[in-house]
Amino acid sequence: MNTVVAVVGGTGTLGAPVVRTLVAKGATVRMLSRNATDVPAGAEHHRVDLTSGEGLAAALAGVDAVVDAANSTKGAEEVLVAGTRRLLEAEKSAGVGHHLAISIIGIDQVPMKYYRVKLAQEEAIEGGAVPWSILRASQFHQLLEMAFSAASRFGVRPTGAAKVQPIDPVIVAARLADAALAAPAGRLPDIAGPQVETLSELSRAWAAARGKRRLPLRIPSWGKMGKALAAGALCDPAARTTGETFEEWLGRA
Repeated sequence: MNTVVAVVGGTGTLGAPVVRTLVAKGATVRMLSRNATDVPAGAEHHRVDLTSGEGLAAALAGVDAVVDAANSTKGAEEVLVAGTRRLLEAEKSAGVGHHLAISIIGIDQVPMKYYRVKLAQEEAIEGGAVPWSILRASQFHQLLEMAFSAASRFGVRPTGAAKVQPIDPVIVAARLADAALAAPAGRLPDIAGPQVETLSELSRAWAAARGKRRLPLRIPSWGKMGKALAAGALCDPAARTTGETFEEWLGRA
């Protein structure tokens, strides 16, 4: 029987490769987002808004599984927590049998506002009425690219002892696609990049690959957050996967 999978945030950094992977696996795929500019062959787009619930009922009719790859840094709580509750209610009404969400390694160890929101999102899923799976991943290569590019505009390159284990979202997308076509499994094994590196090492690789000469700016490991980052709270060496290191990805991207 053909599986119908809806991918919320299906146009994003993670959602887009999830859509492509599911299509390649023969699933019927619906991309759910506010707008779509590139809908791959084999998928269809449905306009939805998690902040209002607009379009969810129609988009989820006949859906077997939902992959929630939506994200927001501005108004994160409204999208990721309240929006998740709206999504779960719509899934329950539509008879969806599996809700699958992406989260982040270490969010229960690093006292950061956005991570507290992600924890609340996990709790909403775990307490919801739809059978669920949650996959925690390490930071994507693109996040570091954005952070270093932003700092570069001020003439600096962040350095420090904070440890990161960046991963290509295409690798995460493959894991999510497999999970979406399987039964709900609760907390899935974490997934992380092939190499743990310090902020200094990562920003140095970025500057070399992009030809940017910037003043090193050390980010001290102060307070609970700084100490947690330096201790590798966002990493999971046991969850190491194959795939490109950040430096290798920079060379290709």
